[in-house]
Amino acid sequence: MSADPPKHEMVYFPNMTSSLPSSSGEFRKVLWTGLYSQVVLMTVPVGGDIGDEVHTVDQALTFTSGQGKATIAGKDQDVKAGDLVVVPAGTQHQFINTGPTPLILYTIYSPAEHDSRTVHHTKEEGDKEEEEGKDQAPAWSRKSKKENEDAGLVEGE
Repeated sequence: MSADPPKHEMVYFPNMTSSLPSSSGEFRKVLWTGLYSQVVLMTVPVGGDIGDEVHTVDQALTFTSGQGKATIAGKDQDVKAGDLVVVPAGTQHQFINTGPTPLILYTIYSPAEHDSRTVHHTKEEGDKEEEEGKDQAPAWSRKSKKENEDAGLVEGE
């Protein structure tokens, strides 16, 4: 993982919806960070949750293993492998593992929410780093389209 803006090349993650491990050593692991979005793998342990939170970014979560309960803006929804949940920026959300195996998902934040090198082995580690300001999205991932065009990172339309 790099702290630099992404290169102009393909990033390939085969079998993301069917072959992710049924268990993982990390609660949260950033897989890729782009100028306008970020892909993060999460494993919520049995009986665990991601924490009741509100982000300033949009988030789409795809569940690949396990079962849980999503609470979005006060509304509950059971979730399982194959489900997709979208959480608009500014919306309260919580995901709880209600099953007998880890709840595994990947999420896309737009724009990025975490440091591009983030690996949190536990929720507690992630919470601590966030509270200490150590898990901030890179400044380059929060720039406008015009700023990225002016910097030569993207071409204007």
